[in-house]
Amino acid sequence: MTKDQLNKRPPVWQMIRQAIEALGGKTTNVAIKEWILKRYPGTNTNTIQCQIIICTVNHRSRIHYPENKKPRIANTQYDFLFRPERGEVELYNPAKHGRWEIYQREDGRLDVRQIDSAGNDPETDAGTGFAAESHLRDYLAQHLDLIEPGLELFVDDDGTTGVEYITPIGRIDILAVDDAGGLVVIELKVSRGSDAVAGQVLRYKNWVERHIANGQRVRGIIIAQHISDKILYAIANDPDVTAKEYEINLILHDIEGLGAET
Repeated sequence: MTKDQLNKRPPVWQMIRQAIEALGGKTTNVAIKEWILKRYPGTNTNTIQCQIIICTVNHRSRIHYPENKKPRIANTQYDFLFRPERGEVELYNPAKHGRWEIYQREDGRLDVRQIDSAGNDPETDAGTGFAAESHLRDYLAQHLDLIEPGLELFVDDDGTTGVEYITPIGRIDILAVDDAGGLVVIELKVSRGSDAVAGQVLRYKNWVERHIANGQRVRGIIIAQHISDKILYAIANDPDVTAKEYEINLILHDIEGLGAET
């Protein structure tokens, strides 16, 4: 494909809109991907899956992407899909599906809900409060470039993202795809990481290699506020598992008083 042909290709979200309209307004994620690849060969399949999520008004993982990082009513160019079942989408119709929005919960996190539900969103997690590890996970899921340039969230054919990705052997904190198409298992600890996290990341890495990777390289990354020597020894013989420490900087500024009253 020539450079001019690449430059003439529409954004992927527009490809998705073309696909679902051509497929009758209701279809599957797999059918959309196949339609796009037939007409726009070479389009990144993970980008297609991510853009489907971004444009689906009732998909809770849409808030992990830059296009949806602020509260708003679902009435923009990125709000044209509705997910009736896992792996399926149809054209979003507010008269049929209700009006949806991205909103900020009391704990500060973003979520999606139907506006006329008066805030009673049955899918909202109850009792999670200020769960620090989930805050870290959600922040990193929206800023994967902080972990490694070129990382994107993994998305499977059913439209399930790599945030808290459920497997038969446990829940992966973040499953990502690197710029070479390899898969990256990311496990998080909010404070001092126990060496048990090394066993977790190795277990998930091996499962992903056997059930998802399809021959692609699989790596693991452990992220904690402090990486102990126990963790370093636990992963020392696996070059595909690395560790990173994070830190949070808080800066306070003095505020001038009102001064003496006259």
